[in-house]
Amino acid sequence: MLTIWTYDWIPGGDKGPRGFVRDLRLRWACEEAKLDYVVKSTSFEDRGPDHFKRQPFGQIPFLEDGGITIFESGACLLYLANKSEVLMPRDKADAAETLQWTVAALNSFEMISVPWFFLGGSKKPDNPLSDWLEKRLGHIEGVLQDREWIAAAQFTVADIIMADVLRQTRAAGMPLRPIIQDYVHRICARPAFEKAYADQVAHFTAADKARSS
Repeated sequence: MLTIWTYDWIPGGDKGPRGFVRDLRLRWACEEAKLDYVVKSTSFEDRGPDHFKRQPFGQIPFLEDGGITIFESGACLLYLANKSEVLMPRDKADAAETLQWTVAALNSFEMISVPWFFLGGSKKPDNPLSDWLEKRLGHIEGVLQDREWIAAAQFTVADIIMADVLRQTRAAGMPLRPIIQDYVHRICARPAFEKAYADQVAHFTAADKARSS
């Protein structure tokens, strides 16, 4: 049984991270591929030695599969993708394209969008990363203008990670261009995403109730 680890609780509020915590990416992949999994929790407020043993930065998610433990959401997604043709095509050329776009979502886009957010997002017109982020959005728009999926002419794990980093960028205050917006809407309208999202929110809502009781 696959085990996805997330925090036992995180702060809520209108602008809180619920619905965006990265264990959602793993839940989503398992739902798409119909892989059996359970979700377990590690403490948000008291990250002890056992947590750091499995995730050396004290973050989540990390994934357990029998005697294998793996951390970083991108690495976990690629590990899961190897279990299902739904996530990773078996054709070598399609698999290579899927791999490159999975890594690109993290290394060529999220590595800019996350620092952009921490520098103030769209609230600061002098944010030094805004032009860079806009250029990267332009490149993605150019790719998506004649594609339904980001890679391999089918839904893959690359769509999970690309759509997730784009929706997080939108939520942080960066407007998405119409072609990109349509792509994110299309990918996130999938039942597997909707279930993964609802399950994550329910997990943290239940934690609120437990803390207040």
